[in-house]
Amino acid sequence: MRVAVGSKNPAKINAVKEAFNEYQYKIISVDAGSGVSEQPISDEETIKGAVNSAIHAAEQGEAEIGIGLEGGVQQTPYGLMLCNWGALAVKGMEPIIAGGARIPLPEEIARQLLLGAELVPVMDEYAQKQNVRKNEGAVGIFTNGQINRSEMFTHVMKLLLGQYEYQIGQSKKTV
Repeated sequence: MRVAVGSKNPAKINAVKEAFNEYQYKIISVDAGSGVSEQPISDEETIKGAVNSAIHAAEQGEAEIGIGLEGGVQQTPYGLMLCNWGALAVKGMEPIIAGGARIPLPEEIARQLLLGAELVPVMDEYAQKQNVRKNEGAVGIFTNGQINRSEMFTHVMKLLLGQYEYQIGQSKKTV
């Protein structure tokens, strides 16, 4: 079976590989557009981006399963939170979605995002590093390395894969 990840980002690809590690599936990565802004600013937009990426990944990668993983932010009464969503798309099924960890962003970061900046350059400047999103991610910076971006998306992937396995098992029972 072929699984297409709608991203070239190593953190996302590693998360998919980790979730599917017990299977003999071929994991490929493709550039799959999310159809949302570079900086999703709500759960709805972030979910839409994950779903779009999953569907496009399956189509472009000529795969049985398409995966979309999207990071964004969500305004809450407790501040601007990091959010991350994933989607698993299989032809003939509604996309499966799952969300992951949330943590509040420091006010100095949140302020820039609310003024229209994207998290990627803001985090690179803040951490004085390059490619934070391809490595530890904002979550890794703000959790002092307790969890990195790949681990965060691995959690989402396991939620997606578990739901998929459950649905496949249920469909076999009703046949």
